[in-house]
Amino acid sequence: MRLALGIEYDGTEFSGWQRLTHGDTVQGALEKALSFVAAQPVEVTCAGRTDAGVHGRCQVVHFDTGVQRDLRSWVLGTCSNLPPSVAVLWAQPVDDAFHARFSARSRRYRYRILNRPVRAALDARYVTWERLPLDAARMHEAAQVLVGEHDFTSFRAVSCQAAHARREVLAVSVRREGEQVLIDIEANAFLHHMVRNIVGSLLPIGRGEQPVSWMGELLAGRNREVAGPTALASGLTFLGPRYEARWGLPAEVSQ
Repeated sequence: MRLALGIEYDGTEFSGWQRLTHGDTVQGALEKALSFVAAQPVEVTCAGRTDAGVHGRCQVVHFDTGVQRDLRSWVLGTCSNLPPSVAVLWAQPVDDAFHARFSARSRRYRYRILNRPVRAALDARYVTWERLPLDAARMHEAAQVLVGEHDFTSFRAVSCQAAHARREVLAVSVRREGEQVLIDIEANAFLHHMVRNIVGSLLPIGRGEQPVSWMGELLAGRNREVAGPTALASGLTFLGPRYEARWGLPAEVSQ
């Protein structure tokens, strides 16, 4: 039997999603909790790995098991064995052909910037602070050049191990909500640090230090060294993947 789970997590204290031989990871914590419920080892596959300090609103994983548990037990039993910063939102049986990573049609991220003169206290773990005023409309206009299939070499980490830098951005928006500037981006897949590097290049545009056209110049230049710095991990949340409705998953991850 194959099960899919929706996972929420605060990534602040974790060394990223992927299981490591050293350091705490979200995958490691989840597999330990699931293995306790199943009374046997469980390994999961996720829709998209996140870096150290990055959060997850609805990460999707799948795993195979011959153990019989009702869905409530998979959810509540696993939650009771997870640290407070990780929770299972739902469990759903899926067809054996479903794959959390390869069945995903797209992935969505949100970056939150607290834009005010005073740093955050309550939300410090979930935002990046920018004290200088940002023009969200300029940032939104600049970001539209990213939509479509492009070579995103200028926005990939030096350590990125992807075979190539071509990705398709389906939508990107920048908007202001009170003291926060929200950057939403959806793509078929992402390169290592791609969203954070894009944000790092949008910030100078929002501050008026670079023209709106700079984003297009960076994209065309395919040179990571001249693009903006990598934005902090704290402001980034993986909202989740999207799947075809035929897989029968909850509406938050279905199209």
